[in-house]
Amino acid sequence: MANLTTEYAGLTLKNPIIAGASNMVTDPDIVKKLEDAGVAALVYKSLFEEQIQLENLQIEEQMNRYSNFDAEMSRLFPETADAGTKEHLYNLEKLRKNSTVPVIASVNAVNEQTWGEYAIQLEETGVDALEVNFYAVPEDPEKGEEDIIREQLDVLREIKSKVSIPVTVKLSPFYTNILKVVRSMDQSGADGFVLFNRLFQPDIDINSEKLAFPYNLTHPEENRLALRFMGLLFDQIDAGLCANGGIFSGSDVIKMILAGADAVQVVSTLYKNKPAHVSTMLGDIERWMDEKNYSNLDDFRGKLSKKNVKEPFAYQRGQYIDILLNSDKIKQLFPM
Repeated sequence: MANLTTEYAGLTLKNPIIAGASNMVTDPDIVKKLEDAGVAALVYKSLFEEQIQLENLQIEEQMNRYSNFDAEMSRLFPETADAGTKEHLYNLEKLRKNSTVPVIASVNAVNEQTWGEYAIQLEETGVDALEVNFYAVPEDPEKGEEDIIREQLDVLREIKSKVSIPVTVKLSPFYTNILKVVRSMDQSGADGFVLFNRLFQPDIDINSEKLAFPYNLTHPEENRLALRFMGLLFDQIDAGLCANGGIFSGSDVIKMILAGADAVQVVSTLYKNKPAHVSTMLGDIERWMDEKNYSNLDDFRGKLSKKNVKEPFAYQRGQYIDILLNSDKIKQLFPM
């Protein structure tokens, strides 16, 4: 029987499949199904500072809606304190106490000071690790890439100085040189990297002429970007590597490990194929390993990384150039 145990960011996981951040883990029944199916760890939905700020503003507006409505009445409702992070922390702590697998918290803040404060609060819930979610949309055209990266490195160092649990970083691919960013964060103490973040993009409804915000689930073809950078980063940094995006099957997991990943995060396949699909994925991995006579993941981890493949340009532009030079093959496959 194949051994699927893996080490990721200081955590020992029974297999490489992690349920990524989503609202699924807020439902105890779904968590139970995920654990029964064999998931190795759970990432709780992100604590978003912007969401808390918005809720604070909405509550304040509602409470003051009728303020000064009468000359003798300055305020209709009594002063109340907003729950802030308390509800999120309460539910996270409850999940950690009831879960049979490691639980990873996730945080996305706005202010540098808040990142550190939230990190401390999240660690106090008893979680096993913290995922720093650097999901942000540039708004200031005057701010350069170096400024953004410097701020993120400062945040990472601040969090590392305040907590003792492993700290991983979830990044988008939208950097001029993601390899340099990862190396800088690795040198600044990151214990692991999740590549890549799934950014929620707006759409436009042309009938109503309004912005629309559909659920942006991934597709299997999207996992190639993560695969490329697993292969480029394998054995180049000290931190662990976790692939994210478009991972739907056991075959997808195998590909990521061949490229160099320590673990993967899945979300879309759980929505589309239900939590029990984790068991199917694990079974497919085990059968493939038995057929190949691999006893554990380290037997083939990184086997097809840039470090270990014979073709020096396999992860660079070689494939693209080859496609251009052999474009007639595409015409044969798709005749006009």
